[in-house]
Amino acid sequence: MQAWIPPLLLLVSFHGASAGTHSLKYFYTASSQVPNFPEFEVVGLVDEVEMVHYDSNTKRAEPKQDWMNKAADSQYWERNTGIFMGAHEVFKGNIEILKPRFNQTGDVHIYQWMYGCEWDDETGKVNGYDLFGYDGEDFISFDVKTETRIAPNQQALITKHKWDNNKAQIAEEKHYLTQICPEWLKKYVDYGRSSLLRKDLPSVPLLQKSPSSPVSCHATGFYPNSAMMFWRKDGEELHDIVDHGEILPNHDGSFQMSSDLDVSSLPPEDWEKYECVFQFSGVKEDIITKLDKAVIRTNREKPTDVTVPIIAAVVVLALVLIAVIGYVYKNRKAECSKPQDNNPELTRLNHEGNNPR
Repeated sequence: MQAWIPPLLLLVSFHGASAGTHSLKYFYTASSQVPNFPEFEVVGLVDEVEMVHYDSNTKRAEPKQDWMNKAADSQYWERNTGIFMGAHEVFKGNIEILKPRFNQTGDVHIYQWMYGCEWDDETGKVNGYDLFGYDGEDFISFDVKTETRIAPNQQALITKHKWDNNKAQIAEEKHYLTQICPEWLKKYVDYGRSSLLRKDLPSVPLLQKSPSSPVSCHATGFYPNSAMMFWRKDGEELHDIVDHGEILPNHDGSFQMSSDLDVSSLPPEDWEKYECVFQFSGVKEDIITKLDKAVIRTNREKPTDVTVPIIAAVVVLALVLIAVIGYVYKNRKAECSKPQDNNPELTRLNHEGNNPR
């Protein structure tokens, strides 16, 4: 549901950026008739690191980090297993409610909920978010400042009006996002302090598939993910011949990113003027890699220190799957009839009763 899932943090103006921003996010995903994919899954992340996982195949809330396993007792996992099992049934029911609203019958459907908060440990600033998505599109979200829902399509208006009229629910939701969520975020950051607050510098080799391919500046093994990479010539940042990649997770919990430079039109005598720059929030010294044919690794070599992004590949495949689903239903919904006012209402989980504790 790439339309509304936020990307991994990419800071723009770097050495002056805050290094103290932390985040807590939960992703609930219910799917219908998606082959080789759990019918229901919950992922909890602290600072973009998965700490808790549940799916309808294992039917167990499980720790994904050693520090979570040590910090949380058996009651924590039993309690959250029960919460997630109940959420599974609610989400299945909500898919059945949404299908007639969009004039749908069977086939593949995905319903998601993402909520959480960010906290800056230097300024104390807090930001909360709460969003729902259906079949690759935004469905409804909560604006904490205005205390109202945002409905981007007609099918969500019924839900918006009913949820906006529930003042007690709005108060509870705002309290959770601005008070309770940051409190738990601080606890989790403290639990994983030795891991979450570390700083790992990357290796930054230059890679090239063939002599005619772009040269990829590939930083891997860095943590946290507050990083930036770009190419420059004679001290000036380049844009036209550069393709920036996203920050992606490695299998060991670190991160990687690439920036590709199109060298097809560069005169060989000018190569020495180009360099790749990796900037790390909170670290004053940039990591600079000069464009040099002698150090470029090609696909004829077998680098031993470049991490193979196993989890990244899974994430990309999942996003492609969801994007395809979203594309199919975006076109299908163009032919949908208007929703009926007598449609049953969605069941909404509340944060107080359904958030991991």
